[in-house]
Amino acid sequence: MRGARVIIAGGGWSGCAAACSARKAGASVVLLERTDQLLGTGLVGGIMRNNGRFTATEEARAMGAGDLFELCDRLSRHRGVEFPGHKHAWLYDVAKVEPAVRALLGGMGVEVRLECRVTDVRADGTTMRALVCESGERFEGDVFLDTTGTAGPQGNCTRYGNGCAMCILRCPSFGPRVSVAAAAGVEEFAGRSPAGSLGSMSGSCKLLKGSLSPEIVERLDMTGVAVVPVPEDLRKGDAPAFKSCQQYALPEFADNLVLLDTGHAKLMAPYFPLGLLRRVPGMEHSRFEDPYAGGKGNSMRFFSMSPRDDFLKVQGIANLFCAGEKAGPFVGHTEAIVTGSLAGHNAVRLALGLPLLRIPESLAAGDAIAFVGRMMSSGEGLAMRFTFSGSVYFDRMVGLGLYTTDRREIVRRVREAGMEGVFAHRLA
Repeated sequence: MRGARVIIAGGGWSGCAAACSARKAGASVVLLERTDQLLGTGLVGGIMRNNGRFTATEEARAMGAGDLFELCDRLSRHRGVEFPGHKHAWLYDVAKVEPAVRALLGGMGVEVRLECRVTDVRADGTTMRALVCESGERFEGDVFLDTTGTAGPQGNCTRYGNGCAMCILRCPSFGPRVSVAAAAGVEEFAGRSPAGSLGSMSGSCKLLKGSLSPEIVERLDMTGVAVVPVPEDLRKGDAPAFKSCQQYALPEFADNLVLLDTGHAKLMAPYFPLGLLRRVPGMEHSRFEDPYAGGKGNSMRFFSMSPRDDFLKVQGIANLFCAGEKAGPFVGHTEAIVTGSLAGHNAVRLALGLPLLRIPESLAAGDAIAFVGRMMSSGEGLAMRFTFSGSVYFDRMVGLGLYTTDRREIVRRVREAGMEGVFAHRLA
């Protein structure tokens, strides 16, 4: 009997994590990505290990899903960075990470197909048989994963945001995202902003470091962070309210420009009018790198989240799993890698007829997956955003005593939960 064959649609952090996990479990894996690069928003993100993400990262490593985290550690430009509301952040180099991830997947034997946009599915009733790409090429498999994300397409950015900002997702160039779950007939959830409109705006921009003053660049290079006061007449006190990343809804982010060094200068604001930005001391010649229209708007997210269980299997389809933002209003690379690791592993378990794995709620990873699932299903969480690094879920982590930076304690918890090394072992 041939081994399990897993097909993954979407090459962001969650799709790459799912590919790693499924491959280590013994499946043959094909990863389909509609653009010419992997990682999606991971190409402009760069923040790891801040606040509760440290705990979740070390849990994943202890469970045997540390490959991508360790890669980001090796590519970190700065470690232990602190900025408003956040402690012990590590900042990876966004210019180096994608080739490194592609090499890692290739070395593991994952077949990566770029510029292969999934547009349709083939199914027998509730059992999926194949994904079909825009070119007409068909990819048959035993189990499938939807890690296509929830951002865009450009029509949503125009309708609910400030127009197409030509962001890192590049819908006009490579075609819009197509939800595999929706194509299979699943009725998905749509997130809402605090104001009640659909979706929410992506939370940060990238500035060309060379366009900033030498003083700001020196601070970024030396410490990884620069907090630049905004003249009082330019302050936008309401700006954080519509961001996806609600952990940044702090007064410090309205009164200052918070910049992080991830290779570019990561501006912790969804957008900032360029004419006003250039009135800030040290920013007189600033230029946006992503999105190119960062003076006007940013990509819109959380339009298509899948109903799923705590195994991350999509409800209503017998052999489809989801991860990343498809699994709920999660924000962040760590959250994507954690959910992707579980979904990829469970895909192989399903193909082999083995019981599916649920991460116990005694671990932050398991509690987050279960809690966000409950909040999404009840409808209460559709206007919230959940992350290990701040806001609602980090507060919950702290309250439950799940947040810690003690590596030995984290390993002990993972061992007691019976999860040590579980993602590192071949299943068949």
